[in-house]
Amino acid sequence: MRFGRTLAVALSGVRGTLVDVEAHIGNGLPTLMISGLPDKACAQAPDRLRSAVASAGLSIPPSRIVVNLSPASIPKHGSGYDLAIAVAVLAAADVIEASVAARSVHLGELGLDGSIRPVPGVLPVVMAAAAAGVRHVVVPAASVAEARLVEGVTVHAAATLGALVEAYAVSARRGGTLPVASALPGICTPDRQVGDLADVVGQKEAREVVELAAIGGHHLLLTGPPGVGKTMLAERLVGVLPELTRAEALESQAIRSLAGVGQARGLDLTPPFEAPHHTASTAAIVGGGSAAVIPGAVSRAHRGVLFLDEAPEFKSSVLQCLRQPLESGVVTIARARESVTYPAGFLLVMAANPCPCGHSFARGQSCRCSPMDLRRYASRLQGPLLDRIDLRVNVPQVAAGAVAEIGAESSQTVAQRVAQARCAQAQRWADVGVTLNGHVPGHLLRRRPFRLARAATARLDRALDHGELSLRGYDRVLRVAWSLADREGRSTPGPAEVTRAMDLRSPELAA
Repeated sequence: MRFGRTLAVALSGVRGTLVDVEAHIGNGLPTLMISGLPDKACAQAPDRLRSAVASAGLSIPPSRIVVNLSPASIPKHGSGYDLAIAVAVLAAADVIEASVAARSVHLGELGLDGSIRPVPGVLPVVMAAAAAGVRHVVVPAASVAEARLVEGVTVHAAATLGALVEAYAVSARRGGTLPVASALPGICTPDRQVGDLADVVGQKEAREVVELAAIGGHHLLLTGPPGVGKTMLAERLVGVLPELTRAEALESQAIRSLAGVGQARGLDLTPPFEAPHHTASTAAIVGGGSAAVIPGAVSRAHRGVLFLDEAPEFKSSVLQCLRQPLESGVVTIARARESVTYPAGFLLVMAANPCPCGHSFARGQSCRCSPMDLRRYASRLQGPLLDRIDLRVNVPQVAAGAVAEIGAESSQTVAQRVAQARCAQAQRWADVGVTLNGHVPGHLLRRRPFRLARAATARLDRALDHGELSLRGYDRVLRVAWSLADREGRSTPGPAEVTRAMDLRSPELAA
């Protein structure tokens, strides 16, 4: 009877649980069994293991081998357990020094040729290992840069199973550990290039509203005919948002790692930007999957911007599923065996044409839509979802005179004002536990010491009494008013800020 063990990590969302991978070789017919709630990909590991071991010039005894993934009650998803299973079995077969292998987390998929291939979720796995007190992790060579983003963990690279076994043999003879991978990567230049706000021609009001959305974290709806700059404005919003802190960037990158979005070469401090196509399904937006629950666009946009271009063309069910994460900042996906929660604190920006053909109210164009088409199109963005949108602005066609204008403010100039306004908010709400006006609980804004004077809220109070605003809308107007005051460097909003906030929320109230 021989026994070997090592460590792996089971992920549930971005949270990980340390898993003991135990291998037992005993008497019986030659077989290799895996217990501990493996999914189909994980349960196929024995076939890959046998071929990889043979390709590496190694051998395992023709005996009954049982591998247990403990805790056995936690579901195990994916092929990332292949390497840990192989190491545990080889340790039980005395091919690897059992005492050395037991102290490290192993992650990677085995190829039939013995290669060790990268898998999604390397970063959250290493973060969970570090939180559990593990100090050594072995990852595929292609995933070293991503794994090294986590401080306090020694990362070891493994290109092939044969090379890893040889490295273990060398370390056992020398009484040391595996060779350490390359140096810790630093802050990287993002692959995506964020455009400058100065590229937008004209649209002074829309530019100011984009700045206001960045200041207070307010959700935004841009309406206008095609080609006026709605998409350009949305794409440049991340350029005026403050850079992420290291902890925030790690959280954002961990979600992208789970979704399998590229291999990180360094820590990207630029807020994420997600722009799903209007044919995206509910699972693509909020997350889901038939096996492992993959984060959707709302989670990949966490601490960044979720942009829905042609928003009325999205399915109604997709749009309505945004209501809960907009309020709570998280999305919970329930399954029969597990419930997975992902962060979803994003800034929502929607763009829409004024009508299906896009030419309603456009100069020199005739609208071909019937009144029924107009009502049906407008109704797609009504109700509870629209009530959660703080800023709504019409983006008109650009006049010929604006094309030759120069001297538009750059993203850097606007970002400086945004940073100053956010600093003022952080100081004001420090005792509340929030940092942005858009996240302040409404009841605090309606009570002293933050309640505004009656003269400032007179028109807002009338709108509430007449049913023109819901109580949620009332609170959101107050939040925008505070952001307007912060933009101008004022300590408290006045009647002008409240009126402007109402006009930005609902053009109908401005009439």
